[in-house]
Amino acid sequence: MIFLLVVAAIFALLGAVHGYLWRRLVRDTTSPGSGARRTGTVLAVVLPLLTVGALVAPRAGAPFRLQQLFAWPGYLWLALVLYLTLALLAGEVVRVVWLRAVRVRETVPEPVREQIREPEPVPAGADAGGDAGADAGAGGDTAVASAPPAPAPAAPSRRLFVARSVAVGASAAAAATVGYGTYSVLSGPRLKRVTVPLAKLPRAAHGFRVAVVSDIHLGPVLGRAHTRRIVDTVNRANPDLIAIVGDLVDGSVADLGPAAEPLRALTARHGAYFVTGNHEYFSGAQQWVDQVRELGVHPLENARVELSGFDLAGVNDISGENYADGPDYDRALGDRDPARASVLLAHQPVMIHEAVRHGVDLQLSGHTHGGQLWPGNLVAAAANPTVAGLDRYGDTQLYVSRGAGAWGPPVRVGAPPDVTIVQLASRQA
Repeated sequence: MIFLLVVAAIFALLGAVHGYLWRRLVRDTTSPGSGARRTGTVLAVVLPLLTVGALVAPRAGAPFRLQQLFAWPGYLWLALVLYLTLALLAGEVVRVVWLRAVRVRETVPEPVREQIREPEPVPAGADAGGDAGADAGAGGDTAVASAPPAPAPAAPSRRLFVARSVAVGASAAAAATVGYGTYSVLSGPRLKRVTVPLAKLPRAAHGFRVAVVSDIHLGPVLGRAHTRRIVDTVNRANPDLIAIVGDLVDGSVADLGPAAEPLRALTARHGAYFVTGNHEYFSGAQQWVDQVRELGVHPLENARVELSGFDLAGVNDISGENYADGPDYDRALGDRDPARASVLLAHQPVMIHEAVRHGVDLQLSGHTHGGQLWPGNLVAAAANPTVAGLDRYGDTQLYVSRGAGAWGPPVRVGAPPDVTIVQLASRQA
């Protein structure tokens, strides 16, 4: 019931936003009955339906080709809606100021404006008495200063010009923002580097480099080419170990197995490891665990491996609790030697609190995308202890990657995709 209410609220919000966009972009800028208005109205109905199709098709089990057909236009329109709305809301201020300036100008009659610009010279010999006499000769009327006329509404042509100018400006700003954000995703993740000192790390493990990869989100939009870009970025860094910390896919092995195939080319001296994210549980988690193992990536299902210098552990995502497959910290960490440094792979930053209780030295996470689409970072901050970067909770450090892909719109604004090389440092070095 709660789920249905949330869905209803989301669709109501989308409907209200599209009503506002239609009013500002179509009704206010076109003539009634014109072809432009009819076209705009049709688009105002079709485009949100494509977005709904992109969101619903994967959950409804639609054929993958149909999912792809909806995904590109539907998700890109969703990103455009966000920035069109923000730009038009900013344009409301421009609209008010501009129209007010027009009204003030139109309340001053043209002859008065001419007098203001070029006052008439006073005739020679004229004086107050003469003026008075002239006034008396004209009938003795007394001159009374009249109040300025009330501001009149701006002329329709002026209002139309302002509406079209704001609409064009907002559309250009939104299109440029989404275009840049799409390029940011499709050009591949940036390589970041961060050094994390660990008190228990022995001198022999000083400088050990872990490539943190999260939130690739292979699906109807991002496919095999995107995986290859990520693999190339990781391999160029030549890490000692690769950690894929969840949300690898948005779809089934049957649909996305070929897209994940380039992961087979990942190379690192100590191998590549994987833990589930929440999206794996929407896509068949166990099938994907088996698939990544077949690709040469080692799943850590509430498990631990002892490496030279530290313990590497991984826990299932908390979403797995709905499938009797949730995180088990005791199984992953319970019997380890507490004198050894420990690094935990856990998809969601909120899992840091359990990591602290179990004496973990460093947790590596993803999930937030850094907000992905500004101002989404504000929403992400409300739901996660850390949105991106390195943070400390007691004796445990947490590093959160912004992720290498994108969910939904293949667009990132203010949160570029990244692969992070986390270099472990020994305080004994």
